[in-house]
Amino acid sequence: MNRLKNESSPYLLQHAGNPVHWYPWGSEALLAARESDRPILLSIGYSACHWCHVMEKESFEDHDTADIMNRHFINIKVDREERPDLDSIYMQAVQAITGRGGWPMTVFLLPDGRPFFGGTYFPPRPLHGLPSFAQVLDSVSSAYRNRRKDVDAAAENIGHTLKADIFGTLKDSEQDGMNILHTAWDILNRNMDSVYGGMKGAPKFPSPGIYEFMLRYSIISGKREPLDAAIGTLVKMSSGGIYDQVGGGFHRYSVDEKWLVPHFEKMLYDNAQLSRLYLHAWQMTGNEVFKDVAVEIYEYVVREMASPDGGFYSSTDADTDGEEGRFFVWDREELRGILGDDFSLASFYWGIGDEPNFEGGNILNIPHDEKSAAEKFNLTEKDLRERIRMIKKILYDQRGKRTRPGLDDKIITSWSGMMTASLAEASRILGRKDYLAAAVKSGNFIIDKLGSGQAGIFHIYKDGTAKINGFLDDYGSVIDAFIELYQATFDGKWVDHAFRYAGYVIENFSSGDGLFFDTGSGHEELFMRPKNIQDNAVPSGNSMMARQLLRLWCYSGDSRFAEAAGAVLNKLMPVMFRYPMMSGEALNALCLSAGGITGAAVVGDSDSPATGEMLNVLNSVFRPGMVIAYSPDDAGSDNPVPLLRGRVKQGGRTAVYICRDQACSMPVTEPDEVRKLLEKNP
Repeated sequence: MNRLKNESSPYLLQHAGNPVHWYPWGSEALLAARESDRPILLSIGYSACHWCHVMEKESFEDHDTADIMNRHFINIKVDREERPDLDSIYMQAVQAITGRGGWPMTVFLLPDGRPFFGGTYFPPRPLHGLPSFAQVLDSVSSAYRNRRKDVDAAAENIGHTLKADIFGTLKDSEQDGMNILHTAWDILNRNMDSVYGGMKGAPKFPSPGIYEFMLRYSIISGKREPLDAAIGTLVKMSSGGIYDQVGGGFHRYSVDEKWLVPHFEKMLYDNAQLSRLYLHAWQMTGNEVFKDVAVEIYEYVVREMASPDGGFYSSTDADTDGEEGRFFVWDREELRGILGDDFSLASFYWGIGDEPNFEGGNILNIPHDEKSAAEKFNLTEKDLRERIRMIKKILYDQRGKRTRPGLDDKIITSWSGMMTASLAEASRILGRKDYLAAAVKSGNFIIDKLGSGQAGIFHIYKDGTAKINGFLDDYGSVIDAFIELYQATFDGKWVDHAFRYAGYVIENFSSGDGLFFDTGSGHEELFMRPKNIQDNAVPSGNSMMARQLLRLWCYSGDSRFAEAAGAVLNKLMPVMFRYPMMSGEALNALCLSAGGITGAAVVGDSDSPATGEMLNVLNSVFRPGMVIAYSPDDAGSDNPVPLLRGRVKQGGRTAVYICRDQACSMPVTEPDEVRKLLEKNP
């Protein structure tokens, strides 16, 4: 066993038995590199990564390869989910060196941590123009020993590239917010796949931030085309193999353009964002399929990914017993034996033909619309959905007898925050008390177990221990979750915590140029301080914070929040203008800024039917530019939510105040009056 045996990360523990003398990232490894004057071989991956497992079996479990690594390098293994700061820095380096990135990531560093060479997956033997991993090791080791000046120069050049101000190469767009949104939509629309949805080409990633933008942009622009493009994509995605047709939830991405064949890992962050996206699409269209998908995702997450203590686990593997997708793929005759008389319906509905569609087995997908399937079997669409629901239950129970994919049971604050926000919002939209209970439990877990004092939070919780200072996206996600918990419960503690966390970010993460660093002021000092401005697998922390700060400004009237959000968006406008496909969350924040924020303050008895009716009016339509506050009593100047201060009932009746740009309408007491005011302020 190597030094990883004492780590808590499931990914690092998977490598604890390798013959490689792995170190975790830390002072011991960096000191060993300096004292031995050996380069660092930094390997970054994550538990659910299929190709990470492949490279481990091919190279890190191979004694000859391990011997080369141990003789010539200090070998460090990093879980990218634990250390997104390291992943961000060295991924940028690999992209600068090779023009592409991905995991597993292999980076060679000087003892002071500066990268000088890197790549992603290296095969055990030369393949398709790639050198073997052993050849790479020998070449890098030789260069470090014999051409040190060249290595130092490479590190110097890469360092300059990484530290260069990208904004120095981007001209100001010289357009206002709405024009940038128009331009972004035009670029996205030109790159849409008109047949299968999503962006053209393969592989295809769900990219929920982009399609969320299309929904929001459709509302503030009045254009139908963005909505149609988004819902067309959502239909194709939920009909494909990327969606777990039996157990709910989305896999990571599709390797083909049709959304059929996924990489089978399931990530919490994908399902947190996609559940919310499908919920919003249902609100906008009334399409019950979208609601069903959202509900199935929630049921999957609460059933399989919820920690007993609160919070949500991070992922499940693509592989089972070393075989990718084994848990999810079906044999045709196996299905016939399980389903009996239902096989004919199931095989048509899920496209099970005579020829397998994946490595001798079948990935369930929905090639026909519900109307066609219902007509073929002489059913109503409602009856069809009920039959399919029953068949799914049978298959789910049968599948549960198989060996399950590995579970990465660490709790990541940002991902758990995203899931909490989605569940809290769904609880008020769908009237689901069970979703609210799960969201509240998770929110309390964040406060009680992940709080680090002085309004700070930790990034990771595993085996009863919270560790690693929180990153910017941790704060953005938690603030979002607490805003949604407030709107679902109207318990002032949630918005109070959100205010404090936002203040902490402004004080400890500001970079001085309008943006935020990804790391706080007390974080470990690295050779550079990362500042991510684009969405990757999760939204950019800067963009996420901008949107949440705008919402908090509406609640509080605190100009600090408005100024900080405005500074981020002003800085990111050239990026949104040039690279909208990398800027989904920033575009969503810009929609909120350009379209305007509406605050709805409701004052009325909690047991009054009129109060319930007013809240129903506010919640029944997707209104991304609105935040809601509520008080059962007349609100005084000491109310914890400034938006409510001075709001009182009218003649004992429930009253609603609609506020925009820090100015409020006269209170109204009838639902139709609220609707009319909201038509002016969508």
